[in-house]
Amino acid sequence: MEKRFLGKTGLEVSVIGFGGIPIQKLDKEKAIDLIKELSIQGINFIDTARGYTVSEELIGYGLEKVGRDKFVLATKSMARDYEGMKNEIETSLNNLKTKCIDLYQLHNVRTEAEYDNIIGEDGALKALEESKAEGKIKHIGITSHDLNILEKAIESGYFETIQFPYNPVERQAEELFERANKLGMGVIVMKPLAGGAIINAALSLRFVLENSNISSAIPGMDSIEQIKENAKVGNEYKRLSDAEREIILAEAKDLGTEFCRRCGYCAPCPQGIDIPVQFLMEGYYSRYNLKDWAKERYTSFTNKASDCIECGQCETRCPYDLPIRKMLKKVVNILG
Repeated sequence: MEKRFLGKTGLEVSVIGFGGIPIQKLDKEKAIDLIKELSIQGINFIDTARGYTVSEELIGYGLEKVGRDKFVLATKSMARDYEGMKNEIETSLNNLKTKCIDLYQLHNVRTEAEYDNIIGEDGALKALEESKAEGKIKHIGITSHDLNILEKAIESGYFETIQFPYNPVERQAEELFERANKLGMGVIVMKPLAGGAIINAALSLRFVLENSNISSAIPGMDSIEQIKENAKVGNEYKRLSDAEREIILAEAKDLGTEFCRRCGYCAPCPQGIDIPVQFLMEGYYSRYNLKDWAKERYTSFTNKASDCIECGQCETRCPYDLPIRKMLKKVVNILG
């Protein structure tokens, strides 16, 4: 597996990492099998979060079986204050069954007010710095979906890594990545497959890795087959041909800007609608010539887009500020 340095941290990470969101859907034994397969395929970078329900615990079981020393381990928390972050770090250490976490990140910082709280006198950054001094964590990072927030973070000198979405559709951070790299910061890419919206997965990953400012891309994976397919990109890496680049850029153009990355932050819906799945079915129907299958699947759902009461709770949680209510209406118009 090709490896790159995570900025000036000294950590050498696989260019394909493991995104820990989907593992929360598995049971303990299947989760352990996934962690074993990561080691077999040469993937040494794992990224999870306190907010991914049981993801940390399941990864912890896998680390216990496979060996903590085989992985560079990253997690993150939404805590913004000192006491909250101190507690979160202890929980993460316990869940992951480790004495030290390689990278602890501030998770999804969305507003300047949040950022100011974090770096304030009783903010979460103070707790992270103390834990680093105590040897409980090695490095401090930050994740966001807002370019302005990460621009401030990069210039602050507080953080050693950043994490931001990047794929053939979402390329707005390219200059920011270059600046971070020049300052010696590690650059971690979330959503390298646009949350599963991109069908040509290998081409998308290769597109991402062509950017030399990027340290690692972390697609979410919940099966051994996905691990093998994605790891192959790092194990047999080659740049895109002109024809392949045309294919992946055409797909990106077709997706447009209003599409769901399936991050799940919109949940829970008060009406029990699995919102990302509604958009997935519409995508299969509209873009991938699976009309009958998508219609049949959609019709079988107990709760579907037509049950939306337009309360708007989902939109307040969406890190991409998508007009979810409008998008659900489109699903209803197409699928019923």
